[in-house]
Amino acid sequence: MNPELNKAICYIEFPAKDLPAIKSFYSKVFGWTFQDWGTEYISFSDGQMAGGFYQTDGLAASQPLVVIWADDLEAMAIEVESAGGEIVQPIFSFPGGRRFHFTDPNGNELSVCSK
Repeated sequence: MNPELNKAICYIEFPAKDLPAIKSFYSKVFGWTFQDWGTEYISFSDGQMAGGFYQTDGLAASQPLVVIWADDLEAMAIEVESAGGEIVQPIFSFPGGRRFHFTDPNGNELSVCSK
């Protein structure tokens, strides 16, 4: 557990139509490094912040996904719901750990992750 990281933004995901073009652009302009996770997802690091791009054709309906770290994922899901948030994707595993997605009272979708 890292008390400085608990409940802090730790990752952000963006939609992308063309992953190779995204990798080329951000590596050339900002020096970001990338890792491929199959054909529909790439992660990046800018040296301080990490994130990813997911393949999608529906950019108009998409938005960046802010990911918040939690030391205790189950407790955070309960806290989100008790504060008026709605879990829209229950806890699931992914290559970096586990996470869930929720919407806030205004409908913004965010995610909470843990190892």
